[in-house]
Amino acid sequence: MLRLIRLAKILWIAFRFGLDEFALAADTSGRLARIVNAVLFFRDLSDPRAVRLRQALEALGPIFVKFGQVLSTRRDLLPADLADELAKLQDQVPPFPTELAVAEIERAFGRPLEQVFSNFQAQPVASASVAQVHFASLPKGKGEHAGTPVAVKILRPGMMPVIERDLALMDSGALLIERLFADGPRLKPREIVSEFAKHLYNELDLMREASNCSQLRRNFAGSPLLAVPEVYWDWCAPTVMTMQRMHGTPISQVEKLREQGIDIPRLARTGVEIFFTQVFRHGFFHADMHPGNVFVSPAGQYVALDFGIMGTLTDVDKNYLAQNFLAFFQRDYKRVAQAHLEAGWVPPGTRVDEFEGAIRAVCEPVFDRPISEISFGRFLLRLFQTSRRFNVEIQPQLVMLQKTLLNIEGLGRQLYPQLDLWETAKPFLERWMSEQVGVRGFLRNLKLEASQWATVIPTLPRALHHALERDPAQGVKDQLDRLVLEQTRQTRLLALLVILVAGLALIQALALRWL
Repeated sequence: MLRLIRLAKILWIAFRFGLDEFALAADTSGRLARIVNAVLFFRDLSDPRAVRLRQALEALGPIFVKFGQVLSTRRDLLPADLADELAKLQDQVPPFPTELAVAEIERAFGRPLEQVFSNFQAQPVASASVAQVHFASLPKGKGEHAGTPVAVKILRPGMMPVIERDLALMDSGALLIERLFADGPRLKPREIVSEFAKHLYNELDLMREASNCSQLRRNFAGSPLLAVPEVYWDWCAPTVMTMQRMHGTPISQVEKLREQGIDIPRLARTGVEIFFTQVFRHGFFHADMHPGNVFVSPAGQYVALDFGIMGTLTDVDKNYLAQNFLAFFQRDYKRVAQAHLEAGWVPPGTRVDEFEGAIRAVCEPVFDRPISEISFGRFLLRLFQTSRRFNVEIQPQLVMLQKTLLNIEGLGRQLYPQLDLWETAKPFLERWMSEQVGVRGFLRNLKLEASQWATVIPTLPRALHHALERDPAQGVKDQLDRLVLEQTRQTRLLALLVILVAGLALIQALALRWL
């Protein structure tokens, strides 16, 4: 019943703000539009369509606001008036009353606001779909952070019931897609909705967001590429997050950045490097990189904000993606087709040569072009059509990465449309693959496994004793032979590691001496 009520509300808001105008645009005769306008004669449609669309998304709630945020970066797909207006959803969502924010802080920490923060600014500096931010200072007195200027993020109250109903509607819609469309099971829509819901619920826990921020800061510690605020844990709770106050210019204000002397082409290339570093080195990436969440410091360093939605990738995912990206950049479409087959994403009987030809037809037109002439939206659409022909299974764990790629494209178009994404990314991926599968990767894996060998080898006699106790009737000699063989293998590997480490130490010593 609640789902029907919510669905009715969605339809009512859509009609109230005149969103039927978009759905009826294909009706050139205008007959349907005249009928709808006659029935809903009381509507006030004096505002421009872009304003009404933004207002409708705000009225529908946080999930729809996030949808509008993603759309705002797709200027290649939207008219300019819609993209400009939806961009306001990135950091100009109407704030909730300050007294509610203060009440939430006092409830979270169990004491008056004056004892939690000093100089708390009543006017929020930013308001987003799930929270808003106020500037303040930590209490004066003793301690390392006494009087430190901070940014306090407070969760928007009363969100959970609306989000749960919207997610329930999305799940019902996904179920219908699975049942009614032939491609439904392959697309895994319910798994994708489940993945989105997981990230959305994570975003509603500010302690989790604080931990995401702390992890990203640690990953880029000392890096000149990206600055991440410090978290002040004693002033954090599930509904309140306190972090270092950061300074910079929103990345969407390109003209202002130029006035500050920022090298825009270099900034664009750095953004690509940051993205690939997060994805392939760390397997932990910012998955909500719309312009409202990215600033640039006066020194030209990126500043990341809002860590509610983060993506993660396993080593298997990273290796698969890196091989595909590198094969794309090298135009080795046969390797791309083989990688899909090896990963089990296409049926075993698929002909590699046919799949290779289909991928080539999609990819060749986009090479050697700047980002201003490439639409990743259309590119992904063509890839999707190709994957449907060959029954490629959609991977829900990569949905966040796909969303982030679209955000990156939107940022790139605003920042430096002449950016050659392929040439910028290719050297990074080649270097990363060398580190993974080359000599450096081999030595790194040996170092990582050394502690495990040191633990396993001394326990082999005890393992032998337990094995004999469990099944004394079984061939003792066979078990003993297997254990001796395992110990011999481990000992040889350990000896090899010692030799390699000693050799590296000797090379380093000789190099220092010669220098």
